[in-house]
Amino acid sequence: MNFKSFDGKEIFVYEWLDAEQPKGVVQIVHGMTEHAGRYEAFARFLNGHGYLVVADDHRGHGKTDIRTLGYCAGNMFRDTVEDEKAITDFYRAKYPALKYFIFGFSYGSFLTQSYIGKYGSAVDGAVIAGSNHKKDFEVYLGSFVSHLKGAKKPAKLIEKLSFGAYAKQFDDGQWLSADAANNAAYSDDPLCGFTCSNRFYRDFFKGLKALYTKKYIAGLRKDLPVLLASGALDPVGEQGKGVRRLYDFYTKEAGMTNVQLTLFENSRHEFLNERTDRDKKWNTVLDFFEKNS
Repeated sequence: MNFKSFDGKEIFVYEWLDAEQPKGVVQIVHGMTEHAGRYEAFARFLNGHGYLVVADDHRGHGKTDIRTLGYCAGNMFRDTVEDEKAITDFYRAKYPALKYFIFGFSYGSFLTQSYIGKYGSAVDGAVIAGSNHKKDFEVYLGSFVSHLKGAKKPAKLIEKLSFGAYAKQFDDGQWLSADAANNAAYSDDPLCGFTCSNRFYRDFFKGLKALYTKKYIAGLRKDLPVLLASGALDPVGEQGKGVRRLYDFYTKEAGMTNVQLTLFENSRHEFLNERTDRDKKWNTVLDFFEKNS
């Protein structure tokens, strides 16, 4: 469906609503250079356990901006966070009696980190998957590099410095997952694997700089249930080190009281899409929703 967001922009939203006697809604926030349609199998799994699922194609992604993949006017990070809140408001009003959860993966996990700093009271729990505590030299270097060329230009240097570096960590050069079929499906998908614009990265790094500050901490709901979930070999999370930093930040610096951390052994970035131990991974996320429903 086409959803008119806070500023009038049309955002494409997938709905998977085939759940008998639903007890909750899960809003999926997808990653960079992919689209929400890739989550259909996981959404159907959640349907089978009583959860309605919705997921948008972000600005500069998928069916929302199919002609300008990687670019959208405005602040792409901030405006996408506001899109997520507008979507939450819409479905909370539509299903007021149901529990409501947000699940953010990769780029979507950083959007979700920002979201819970502003709107944590709007949801009953958050899953932050494939993430990191990201406020280091790379953020400031990336911000600098993103300003070297025009906003609409593809940020090939940043892509090389990030994705290229991730790929070098694995003998097969496949950092997304250890599942060959999943990697092939991603490569063959015309809505995946494009190069994001300098505009995208400028806004992304600006959004990252606003995380983990005193203002951010003050906005966090201290009792919000949060699940941090990542592959133990995920280069985005520095093979677990960055995810543990994020856990320490939320529990020690921010004083959040209901945060759990799960690292899946032998999994890379897209742990949801790896067939090995898939039941365990999917059920870990489901158990979080069940526990808080």
